Amino acid sequence: MSSMKINLTRREFIKKSGSVATCAALCGCGILPLVRGQEAHARRRSEIKCSYIFVDHQAPIMVAMYKGEEFSDSGIYLKPVIDKQKYKLVSDGAEITDIEFIVSKSGSEAATLFAQRHINLASYSLPAAMVGIDTGTPMKILGPVHTEGLALVFPQGAGIKGWENFLKYVRDQKEPVRIGYHSPTSAPKMVFEGGLHRAGIKFTSDATDFSADILMVDLRSTSSLSPALISRQVHGWVGPSPHPQVAEHMGTGEIVLDLRELPPQGYWHDFPCCIFAAGNDLINNNPEAVQAFMSLMKTSADFCNNHSDESATIVADWIGIPAEAARMSTVVYTTYPSDNWQRGAGVYLDVLNDMNVFNNKLKGKKLDQVKDDLFDFRFA
Repeated sequence: MSSMKINLTRREFIKKSGSVATCAALCGCGILPLVRGQEAHARRRSEIKCSYIFVDHQAPIMVAMYKGEEFSDSGIYLKPVIDKQKYKLVSDGAEITDIEFIVSKSGSEAATLFAQRHINLASYSLPAAMVGIDTGTPMKILGPVHTEGLALVFPQGAGIKGWENFLKYVRDQKEPVRIGYHSPTSAPKMVFEGGLHRAGIKFTSDATDFSADILMVDLRSTSSLSPALISRQVHGWVGPSPHPQVAEHMGTGEIVLDLRELPPQGYWHDFPCCIFAAGNDLINNNPEAVQAFMSLMKTSADFCNNHSDESATIVADWIGIPAEAARMSTVVYTTYPSDNWQRGAGVYLDVLNDMNVFNNKLKGKKLDQVKDDLFDFRFA
């Protein structure tokens, strides 16, 4: 895989594409332009449709929209057209593309939107992206958005803290312990099941299998996590921040353990969760816009890390949660695919293969065998 980084200014991009200023003027007059110039113009102005989820894992997207031109010192920022929905992506003083932001409920929904070509860029869970690539969706993972920020939650007052106490609780029950999750390919579910698998704890999604220790229950949305706990549909749930922190703040639940504490010890630290992914057509036809977007996300990620209280307040207002709960988040934001992050990606691949999730190009493969199928890190 090429390690060349794409970081062209608008002027360099136009020069390399063969476009000229007079060509744009002729296009406006309805005169047939030079073919190469027309294609370059189309690439620069092609619209990005970007999906994201209402969780603080994807705070850099929300913060970039909120801060807008305040990030102009970095050279790249979003200029609002319709607040929280449509923006101009501005780089080196030029509007290089339009971006429409679309809220999805889960990684599974985002994967479906990608497969149906309703979006061409998204932030969602790494496992969901892997499944999409395996099933033939033409896209690449560009890099992470953050690490960690996953937890197991039980009702308030349960008094279960840590892995050993949770394990004792599970073994003391006569029937499988019901644990909810919000999406089949969500990172919390995959990490939790991976930890159970490596600890030799039997789990199932079959409600008739009473031989299992844990029954995994699909709640289909993060908005269903706390109601399912309150109604006792589940004994507990695994989910992304800020939902565990909100549950504690509102008194509806308490965090049993951060999923980084799952066995084996240290194995799940700094683990991947949400990523940025782009369609191959967007990468090939508009690399300048992809580069500008990822550069903006790095600026926004750095802001979130260095101004955590302010970014938490922005996210809390954006997604409608208490600011106090948002400030409890332990998420670290980054767009850099470190060696440790890539190791974690390999663990996901192994876990998904252990569970026979893949049927195509990723089936039975190790990460080194499919890196070029999965990743394009040039923009990160």
